[in-house]
Amino acid sequence: MLLAHGAGGGRDAPALVGVADALQVAGVPSLRFDYPYRQRGRRSPDRAPVLATATRDAASRLAARAGLDPGRLILGGRSMGGRYCSMVAADPENPVPALGLLLLGYPLHPAGKGEQLRVEHFARLHLPCLFISGTRDALAGHDELIAETKAIPGPVTFHWLETADHGYKPRKSSGRSSDDVVAEVAEVATGWVVSL
Repeated sequence: MLLAHGAGGGRDAPALVGVADALQVAGVPSLRFDYPYRQRGRRSPDRAPVLATATRDAASRLAARAGLDPGRLILGGRSMGGRYCSMVAADPENPVPALGLLLLGYPLHPAGKGEQLRVEHFARLHLPCLFISGTRDALAGHDELIAETKAIPGPVTFHWLETADHGYKPRKSSGRSSDDVVAEVAEVATGWVVSL
């Protein structure tokens, strides 16, 4: 399982660590990695070609390290990282082979720019996809995400995190902590990965 980070985080983001730890218990090798801009200590993401190349390189490293055919990998990650995993898997000329995509808080559009949808590649996703999103995610509302993912020809599964926002922070009134949400994400993601 390849786990790529979001634009504002790094390889040690709580959701990625939680999923990786749960996968380790289940006997599934994983790789969390930092994109080049994070390795250089920068806050602004690299340009798209750099992010795509880094995602491809990380998938190759994981396949080699685990001794697996690249097509046995599951790709995914938080927000931007999950998006780039989906984009390289759907590349029309040189797709990265994968068993499935784990999309933790998929950023359907940039913040405050609902008209700029990031779905042009969805029609080329012929593999199973699991979207784990908060019910208060401002970058991918419940109804909007369900509607847009109808373009994906592969099997699509959703898991909704009640009251959680894009960063997986729940409302205080829910009685749940961010740790509770991360534990839920890890459990759901691991069960799905193992099923593949």
